[in-house]
Amino acid sequence: MILNVSNLSHGFGDRAIFKDVSFRLLKGEHIGFVGANGEGKSTFMNIVTGKLMPDEGNVEWAKNVRVGYLDQHTVLKEGMTIGDVLRSAFEYLYDIEARINEICDKLGDAGDDMDALMEELGTLQDLLNSNDFYIIDSKVEEVARAFEILPLGLDTDVTSLSGGQRTKILLAKLLLEKPDILLLDEPTNYLDANHIEWLKRYLQEYENAFILISHDIPFLNSVVNLIYHVENQELNRYVGDYDKFLEVHEMKRQQLEAAYKKQQKEIEDLKDFVARNKARVATRNMAMSRQKKLDKMDVIELAKDKPKPEFNFINARATGKVVFETTDLVLGYGDKVLSKPINLRMERGEKIAIVGTNGIGKTTFLKSVLGLIPAISGKAQLGDYLSIGYFEQELEGSNNTCIEEIWQEFPSYSQYEVRSALAKCGLTTKHIESLVKVLSGGEQAKVRLCKLINRETNILLLDEPTNHLDVDAKEELKRALKEYKGAVLIVCHEPEFYEGLVDKVWNLEEFSKLV
Repeated sequence: MILNVSNLSHGFGDRAIFKDVSFRLLKGEHIGFVGANGEGKSTFMNIVTGKLMPDEGNVEWAKNVRVGYLDQHTVLKEGMTIGDVLRSAFEYLYDIEARINEICDKLGDAGDDMDALMEELGTLQDLLNSNDFYIIDSKVEEVARAFEILPLGLDTDVTSLSGGQRTKILLAKLLLEKPDILLLDEPTNYLDANHIEWLKRYLQEYENAFILISHDIPFLNSVVNLIYHVENQELNRYVGDYDKFLEVHEMKRQQLEAAYKKQQKEIEDLKDFVARNKARVATRNMAMSRQKKLDKMDVIELAKDKPKPEFNFINARATGKVVFETTDLVLGYGDKVLSKPINLRMERGEKIAIVGTNGIGKTTFLKSVLGLIPAISGKAQLGDYLSIGYFEQELEGSNNTCIEEIWQEFPSYSQYEVRSALAKCGLTTKHIESLVKVLSGGEQAKVRLCKLINRETNILLLDEPTNHLDVDAKEELKRALKEYKGAVLIVCHEPEFYEGLVDKVWNLEEFSKLV
């Protein structure tokens, strides 16, 4: 057994996340860890990696297991270069080198310790040699080339990168670490189609075990052989892929409902008999016997259904015929040019997806059209009568509660209206009263969508809105966007989301200077 988690309980304040759950990871298991937003998937990863101490329970790893963790919330600090991040994969080897230097400094006056120090020195030197320590730079360069990171420059500051480029670098670092176990928290967020395909093949051929959190169902189905489902503070194991899990989970739900109805009928009959017969001498003993049966009964409880989101966008008056038009628009920032001149036009009511490889300028295109960042040259002309709704790719977690966050946006709302608006987006009372920054990525996205759907718009610019959203929320968002009468311009890396929704696909690779 590689990992054994027993009797785990954890919560935040009065909000319980796990209650007495157990989990095990065996050699070669490829586990999909699934559940709705806010059920505790990332919290579980943080507990098993030691970033978070559980309230109760034990986490036991097998000895000498090296764990690689791709964390959706990893912060890359300003001043770190791409090369620094990739080389940090070999931190344990640099630690060994430091110990070797320390031993060498001691050898001059080692005395009786000389033999022991020389033996340790030999062992450590063998470790460096067997792990290719002296060709680290060439290994870093090789992996950077495979992930198309090399053209960015290994001396580039990581804080200037797009979300997709950042994820690629963290994946490349993980590959260089060659861990025994992989823990992957939403690895496909921000990745383009090519790199999702690459990661899929890599995981299919991966001989060791991994735990994968993802809401990308086709991706999950292609790489996992076990599902652990977290719901209502419980963790349940299912053999097979996600589709098989859904089938068995639904069957179990129906069986439980049938058993619940049958038991409720039995309870009703027993209570009725007791009420009618406890006062009569002739039937008092029978009534007491039935009362004992009632008292001992293990009552079946149905799990409370989680609120499902409802996204209904409010349509403003129609735009003019042209929503926006670009004339020889060249994308970039600072002195970095990303594109050739772009000439594109969007008309009233059109729904268009923007696709292309990571770092090509998809977000930069949206921001240039909106005038949030200046173009290198050329221009983007917005049309008439626009009421714009903009969903940014990433925002820092706010120090407000969810209620305060919506109230700032809609000061005329009553508290009841604020709570109702958040509840419609699938957030429970406990979520609504929490600080935005302590919510999961999916819950934060729902708060931001709440702002968007409660404002009149006739053009929506959405930058990777499906990242972090659970399956129900994604399905509901797609339905709402289909019904929306206004124009939609969406950056998205999930074809199964935008297919059947958009009229056109703009591939920015056609205009790129980087491809």
